Amino acid sequence: LGYIDVTTATGIAQALGLIIVTITMGYFINILFNGGLNLIEKKKVTVIFILFVGIAIFWSGFEQAASSLNLFARDFTDRFIGGWEMPAGMLQSFNSGFIIIFAPIVGALWVKLAARNINVRTPFKFAVGLILLGLGFWVMVEAAQVAASGAKAGMFALILTYFLHSIGELTISPVGLSATSKLSPKKYVGQMMGIWFVGAALGNLIAGLIGGNFDPENVLEMPNIFLNVVWVSVGAGLIFFAASPFIKKWMGDVT
Repeated sequence: LGYIDVTTATGIAQALGLIIVTITMGYFINILFNGGLNLIEKKKVTVIFILFVGIAIFWSGFEQAASSLNLFARDFTDRFIGGWEMPAGMLQSFNSGFIIIFAPIVGALWVKLAARNINVRTPFKFAVGLILLGLGFWVMVEAAQVAASGAKAGMFALILTYFLHSIGELTISPVGLSATSKLSPKKYVGQMMGIWFVGAALGNLIAGLIGGNFDPENVLEMPNIFLNVVWVSVGAGLIFFAASPFIKKWMGDVT
């Protein structure tokens, strides 16, 4: 049996992650077995737990923007435009710009599909978002290999990554929030909404732990760090795809 050293920042983060997971699991088990729910409500609460796992995985990759991706931009990216060098942190603003530009487009797409009786269900949207997250990190794997060769990667790699992540965010974050409110039993709506944001907090915590493994002095390990995120996020997306028919049944009339 191992132990967690809580005298370090990493140890404290690991301990907090374990506490969050334990409390959340206990909460769901208690609600399912002692919450006075009928079978339909239990199925919907189980779906909320599945979405909780999905959003935690998504944010654990997405929030690398402030850690490993920002360090990559600072140390391994050619940020010169003419004679001006763009500050590394400024590249993160592309995410905000993409959200502002594409949020109405993605929203209009769902409305247009619904008007044609093509209702894209929540599990499918989660699958798309997670796979887009993985594709973004696949771009970074290629960029990290360039950096490992001794050259600097171009800014386009990070911009493309932020674009893919932004579209992924639009297919998951608002959709999952809406689905959670609709799936929640009436007497537990407030608690379930809180659980949704706990998933986001857990994802941010995991993102910090992953970013903590990013060592600018060990450039040869960077492709592997990004590749691990690719496998986890794409793997989770494929699981959502495969499980989508079953999840949809448990969601009932909620889309």
